[in-house]
Amino acid sequence: MADKPILILGSTGPSGICLLRELLHRKKRVIAFVRPTSASKIPADLVSSNPDNLQVVHGQIDDDAALGEAVAQCSAIISLMGPIQESMSSRTPLPYPAFYENHVLPVMKKHGIKRIAAMGTISIYTEDDTAVFSRWILRTGVSWMFPAGYNAMLGIANVFKEEADIYWTIFRLPILLGGSDETAWRADREKGEAQAGPVSNAWTGKLNRSILAKWLADWAENEGKWARELPALSS
Repeated sequence: MADKPILILGSTGPSGICLLRELLHRKKRVIAFVRPTSASKIPADLVSSNPDNLQVVHGQIDDDAALGEAVAQCSAIISLMGPIQESMSSRTPLPYPAFYENHVLPVMKKHGIKRIAAMGTISIYTEDDTAVFSRWILRTGVSWMFPAGYNAMLGIANVFKEEADIYWTIFRLPILLGGSDETAWRADREKGEAQAGPVSNAWTGKLNRSILAKWLADWAENEGKWARELPALSS
């Protein structure tokens, strides 16, 4: 399945666009699953310069037929799907855990797709994490200011922790920095590598989007790496 495309969910945000740039730079075939109203957010330079390697599939995440069309073609899924800032402060529960539980995971199983890397945040604790004061401050602030987003991230982690048939990875993100235009991406991707693992005293609390994209592309290329683990990423 290594020659099949990689499916990207959440490909139209800044981090998703950096990931598209990185995968296409590596000559990978990519499917971007996007809402019809968001298709124009994919930069024109990516579409025009990659006619053979970039496929755009339109659909809502709860449209199992459209999602299935994309999933059936792929080798693995990378999801940057999550709450936007405008919805995170809501007191109403957000639908992302249910999207994974009721749509993404069942469609993966239907089509025999075993690998997914899904976005989380450092609001999610693991037993191997070290107590770091800056992480505690950030997590506490998010839980107070953005309760819906905070609870959605915890809910996503709980959905995957109960999943025994899929080789999932939840990559826990800190504060993300950097632009997604081609100039910024090319410059920023040369600035180093992401560190990944439990939260420790080396955790910096920030990460450039282009460095994140490199780490995710490496994950896609290395089957079995980080299977059923929750690495915390930072610069």
